[in-house]
Amino acid sequence: MTDNFQDLKVMVIDDSKTIRRTAETLLKKAGCEVITATDGFDALAKIADSKPSIIFVDIMMPRLDGYQTCALIKNNSAFKGTPVIMLSSKDGLFDKAKGRIVGSDEYLTKPFSKDELLGAIRQYM
Repeated sequence: MTDNFQDLKVMVIDDSKTIRRTAETLLKKAGCEVITATDGFDALAKIADSKPSIIFVDIMMPRLDGYQTCALIKNNSAFKGTPVIMLSSKDGLFDKAKGRIVGSDEYLTKPFSKDELLGAIRQYM
């Protein structure tokens, strides 16, 4: 089964250039339009313009972390229905629970595979 995520706008928020580039490459191959942001502030400035269908956000970021970013997205009436997937290098129960509290829909541990990334999109789109 091939995925066709044509015209699906996906935002990837991560302060790691490697993670952003990896996710962008995988998602573009699947047909997604990808918007990247280096941190929460950068993302919030872009979200209103780009209106992504789904957002992947790293937890550990400078200035505004993933939890704060997710909470701000979910507290905005225009975007509260947008799925937010947390990305973390720690596979911790505490992180997952905290992610749920701020409204995240899913949690992926880095490094994530192509299947995990696309599986998360498939689950919410």
